[in-house]
Amino acid sequence: MNVFTIGFTKKNARYFFEKLRQSGTKRVVDVRLNNVSQLAGFAKRDDLSYFLKEICNIEYIHLPDLAPTQEMLDEYKKHGGDWKGYEVKFLELMEKRKIEKTISQEIIAEGCLLCSEDKPHFCHRRLVAEYLKQHWGDLDIRHLG
Repeated sequence: MNVFTIGFTKKNARYFFEKLRQSGTKRVVDVRLNNVSQLAGFAKRDDLSYFLKEICNIEYIHLPDLAPTQEMLDEYKKHGGDWKGYEVKFLELMEKRKIEKTISQEIIAEGCLLCSEDKPHFCHRRLVAEYLKQHWGDLDIRHLG
């Protein structure tokens, strides 16, 4: 099963939607805690859902169970936390939430995990994909940007 990941920061709408269309993804799985942020106009929940359907014929779903807590985000982003500590806490959160059992494989299969970070290296969307691969096995992860 394929899973894609993408972030919208530092991308214009044309690049973002073309990457999604070319990937063959069937749905965007929004893993942000806050999906109405002003960071990118085209990435706000209602606009994004509309654009995905109209431009790419791609489904949109928001799964906040795949997002960090507000406290974790604040500690990392606002209070200068380090990535390693954030990563450990987020992995523990996914384990506590048992996402490998509570999230349907059908939702993730051929889906694209969306977050705001430009690159996957320091983003929880990568951690979600790797965690699910570790638990589900047959998962091919492709980072679109």
